[in-house]
This record gives sequence, C-alpha cells and structure tokens, in this order.
Amino acid sequence: MLDIVNISKTFNPGTVNEKKALSGVSLHMERGDFATIVGSNGAGKSTLFNAIAGGFITDQGSISLAGRDITYEAEYRRSRQMGHLFQDPMRGTAPHMTIEENMALAYLRAGKSQRAYFSRVSKADKAAFREQLARLGMGLEDRMRQSVGLLSGGQRQALALLMATMVPPDLLLLDEHTAALDPETADKVLTLTREIVAGGNITCLMVTHNMKNALELGNRTLMMDSGRIVLDVGGEARKNMTVEELLVQFKENVGKGLDNDRILLS
Repeated sequence: MLDIVNISKTFNPGTVNEKKALSGVSLHMERGDFATIVGSNGAGKSTLFNAIAGGFITDQGSISLAGRDITYEAEYRRSRQMGHLFQDPMRGTAPHMTIEENMALAYLRAGKSQRAYFSRVSKADKAAFREQLARLGMGLEDRMRQSVGLLSGGQRQALALLMATMVPPDLLLLDEHTAALDPETADKVLTLTREIVAGGNITCLMVTHNMKNALELGNRTLMMDSGRIVLDVGGEARKNMTVEELLVQFKENVGKGLDNDRILLS
C-alpha cells in the first residue's frame, strides 16, 4: 500500500540554518498495516509525514501509494487518498461550520468521482452521518446543526478522526493526535482509532510519545533518530516486547540512549 524508497530532505541547504531532516528513509507497508512511530524531538517523524502528504518535494527517492507514484504529486491531490490528523484539535475541522457541514465537506472531498466537489449530500448521506456520529458515543448525532467551534478538544479530535476515515483512505497519518487531550479523552480517542482502523482495514502510521501505546497499538513499531528509521519491529519479536527492551534495542542500534524526558516519563 505504501512504498517509500530512500527519501531524503535538507532544509535551507548551503546556509548556516542547513538542517538534514530526512536521510535515506525507506519503508514498505502492506494494506492494513498499523505502525506506531516513536522518536525524540527533531528525529524526523512529522517531517516524514509531511513528505508523504506532499507538504514538500523530497530531494531524492520515491513515494508510491496504492501502486501509484506520488513523489511529485501536489498535496491537494494526495489528500483525496489520505487522512491526516494533527496534535492540535483545532486543525482538521472548520470551526464556523456545523458538524453536518464539516462531514459533508469531508465526504465530498474524498469522493472518487471527478465531479465529487460539485455534488450535494442526500438525505441518505445525512442519515449515514448521524449513524457514524453515534458510534463516537459523545451525543454529537443530536447536535449536527451546531457549530464545530463549540465542541471540546476531544470532541473535535474524534470528529476529525471520523471525517478522515468516513470514506476509508488508502493511508491514515496520525501525528500525536491525542497528545493535547486529557488522559481519559485520549484513551477514548485511541479506542476509537483502534476500532476504526481495524474495522476499515486501513493502513495507518501513528506518531506517539507514549512508549506503552507504541507497543500495544497496531502490528509494528518504528523508532526514528536523526532523520532515519533506526528500528522496525513487528510480529513475534514485538508481541511480548517490554518498553525497557525497546529502549535497549534502540540504544544498540543507535549507539546512544533515548534522551527525551516526555517519552521516557509517559
């Protein structure tokens, strides 16, 4: 489903602010793979997501999605095949539009028809929106005419997750999408994430600072450092792995221990 081959990216090359953000990253994911990504600040996690989503063109390498080369494709074109959630609950939804209008916009944007943008949602579509909102267990199905700006951060993030997956994307990118939420709400959104990804057999990459979640969610765990993927563990090797064992493996591969307090204390 996703095939990344030897991509690199250097920002501000040839200046005092030169920063090599990605260095020869390769990654292959089959349909339905769910990989969590852990790494210190500046390791390249969000930069990798931006490279996949089309926020910039990489200096070298290639990116293919669902068998199609998207290396030089515009970001807005890639967005029709991808869902992307961010740490900030305020992103991903339009606050001055109603819940129903937000869902309609997401539904039409992800439509496969060439004229999807110019279509209108039907009564049946709106009924389907209501059913999907009911799955969240937050009572939003009874508030569809309410402005999204009146929702809590957790409600907005759950709505954004639903909008990103209501038409199952080829790839779902989750960039610390629960980090800004309180623990109880974060757990609820993670549970929804697990159910939606598994139910739709969606290929997913999720950045997290929580080492426990990184080993419990999905079927693979990746660790990044200095713009590289330094560890990719799955299958039986990951099944009974502890956080301590993961940190030891990271140190063996990189030659230094993980030094991010936010990760180590989570």
